[in-house]
Amino acid sequence: MRRQNRTMVGDEWGFSLIEGLLATVILATGLLALASMQSIAMGRNVDSDERSRVTNFAADMIERIQFNRRNAIAYNGIDTNVACTIDATAQPMARGDCNQWRTLVTGGLATTLGNLRGQVAVTATGPTTPPLNQTSVVVTMTWMGDAGEAKRATQRQVVLTAILAPE
Repeated sequence: MRRQNRTMVGDEWGFSLIEGLLATVILATGLLALASMQSIAMGRNVDSDERSRVTNFAADMIERIQFNRRNAIAYNGIDTNVACTIDATAQPMARGDCNQWRTLVTGGLATTLGNLRGQVAVTATGPTTPPLNQTSVVVTMTWMGDAGEAKRATQRQVVLTAILAPE
């Protein structure tokens, strides 16, 4: 039996320089794609965090109105950019809810969101015969979204709608 020589010069053994470079280019391209996906994921995470916080602010106001549903119409026209105009003598609970929600939206955690504004529209709905006494509540939240890296801030909006039935 003859022993084979491991130092063959043909294309049967080992990698050539070109193959090694090609493998390096493919690996580098994959790593760059992963880095790009990471930055996109971080941007989406920030956007998701903003939307979650704003949705919680809107849901908070709807819950306040549901708790005081007999006087739901008193909440109509609330705007966090202006002072509460609800009569404190006639509707003390609605006035307190308005002031608390306005403070919550304009201060605290909301300060990181640019120009956060909350608006409430309450209207009576349903047919008149028989009267269902339902109330439609629409809470609209608008803000300037995070600009991110070299991007322009965009206006964003969340709208929550609820139909309240009488107790």
